[in-house]
Amino acid sequence: MVPGSLALLQQAYPEPAERSRAFGLWGSMAGIAASAGPLLGGLLVTTVGWRRVFFINLPVGCVCLLLTLRHVSASARRTDRPVDWPAQCALIATVALLTTVLNEAGRRGWTDPLILTGAGLCLLSAAAFVLRERLARTPVLPLRLLRSRPMSGAAAIGLLFNFAFYGMIFTASLYFQHHRGLTALRTGLALFPAVAMTMFASVLSGRPARRTGHRPLVVTGMLLGAAGLAGWAAAGPDPDYLLLVGPMMAAGFGTSFALTGATATVMSAAPDAYSGTASALFNTTRQIGSAAGVAPGGSLLAAAAGFPAGLRTSMAIGAAAYLIAAALAFFCVPPKGHRRAAG
Repeated sequence: MVPGSLALLQQAYPEPAERSRAFGLWGSMAGIAASAGPLLGGLLVTTVGWRRVFFINLPVGCVCLLLTLRHVSASARRTDRPVDWPAQCALIATVALLTTVLNEAGRRGWTDPLILTGAGLCLLSAAAFVLRERLARTPVLPLRLLRSRPMSGAAAIGLLFNFAFYGMIFTASLYFQHHRGLTALRTGLALFPAVAMTMFASVLSGRPARRTGHRPLVVTGMLLGAAGLAGWAAAGPDPDYLLLVGPMMAAGFGTSFALTGATATVMSAAPDAYSGTASALFNTTRQIGSAAGVAPGGSLLAAAAGFPAGLRTSMAIGAAAYLIAAALAFFCVPPKGHRRAAG
């Protein structure tokens, strides 16, 4: 649904300024959802049980379905581009195997036979996908699109900042509950400074982007995220909670501040006929980054001498990921005034 929503925005707002504002609003809605999630999830777990966390998706899904049927126009069908089922199946297998390996490695260990088998199958399915894309007449992801430095670079940036931010959320929630003994609801409240900043950072980035372009904003956001996680890592083994509020806010604000620019970079780099493909690439890499951020966090917490040591190491790794994303943004996000080549 997320790639589809971006592709629909791309079609609905052809003007760059309007499109940038739409992407900013899209990011702020994601921020509101991210802010409400830990609080609502903690409340449900504390009061009526964890199973209601899954039930809440039913009424939300019904409302979204009604809004879509009423307000979203049908997009044009491309009968000249049939679905490439072999490539789709290979891609589904690759992502499913990768996510499973990353999630289970923290529990089983990286040398477990099942983990090694899953990693090998993941590489085989990825190779099958690339081979199919080279031979297919209508590929799911034309490999020539990846030659675009803005597209491939922004996709990598999305992977890195999701890796860092959601790795922080995961390890911090374990730290607050298992080390500090907070309830699920109080953990959601403790994480609120990080996720609350995502509510308006995307919208704030829209206006300066029209003056400076997206590159300075993405670089600034990634440097803020790096400073936040580095600040947590340097705060000591068991710091006072107030010392963690600033680092969490910096990470949340920086990630969301860069989201609009990274999104606009990917979407602008692709020909209009491949807006859905570009959106799918960006959001798939972001979700892989989220899964990859959770895996080492769990492994470090399990392997370290104690929760604080594992947490600080995880935060330092996340800060490094933000710094790499900042460097990529400097070289891959086009400066203001850059015009994309015709598709």
